[in-house]
Amino acid sequence: MQGALHVAKTGLSAQDTQLKVISNNLANVSTVGFKKDRAVFEDLLYQVRRQPGADTAADSQLPSGLQLGNGVRTVGTQKLFEEGEFQVTGESFDVAINGKGFLQIQQPNGDIAYTRNGQLHLDGEGRLVTAEGFSLEPEITLPDGVLSMSISNDGTVEVVVAGDPEPQEVGQLELANFVNPQGLQAIGQNLFLETAASGAPQQVTPGEEGTGFLLQGMLESSNVNAVEELVNMITTQRAYEINSKVISTADQMLSFVTQQL
Repeated sequence: MQGALHVAKTGLSAQDTQLKVISNNLANVSTVGFKKDRAVFEDLLYQVRRQPGADTAADSQLPSGLQLGNGVRTVGTQKLFEEGEFQVTGESFDVAINGKGFLQIQQPNGDIAYTRNGQLHLDGEGRLVTAEGFSLEPEITLPDGVLSMSISNDGTVEVVVAGDPEPQEVGQLELANFVNPQGLQAIGQNLFLETAASGAPQQVTPGEEGTGFLLQGMLESSNVNAVEELVNMITTQRAYEINSKVISTADQMLSFVTQQL
């Protein structure tokens, strides 16, 4: 019975983690470029009382043995990088990636981070930056007197300035691609960092080497499906209740033993 209490405790802990993952997904249902998570579980080490296949006589073996599980644990969380829906905004500073790849962002400490959020802004120095004020890598600065800006599918940035009807190129947006995007480290602010699991980034022109094209005037929505997450939340709640019931039942059995002895 004490073993049942321990197993049920691991189940409660696992479902608590699952609910936290679901709540984070739902909280970011409107976050541009957000990629949902899912919790990954595995069963714990088994106590083998009788080994499967062990000899019971000269010419017979155990068909299954006796193995008692010790519960479950959370082994990790996995980012799901399937594309979200594209939202047409018509804003010249908005850009979506139609396919694989990440925009490169330079952090204040000089490190490069990566994002799917193409909601860009213009700072006081004319640079294209994120909502946190971090500049793109390579940096793109617009000249004074810009009347319009266009970003082509391959990332070429052109502007038309006052007094000159001919567009002029001011920079090139590049994308980074990874062998295993799920190995990236999420650090918040819609940013990811390279890790040994993700592999080294490959900087390429949009549309090349398996990366997607850029779409100006559009944004990639979160890939969280609210209905799916609500169903997962109900399932998690019921699993939590079942594990709680195991603890209650084991407690009643222990109470009966202590009262009868």
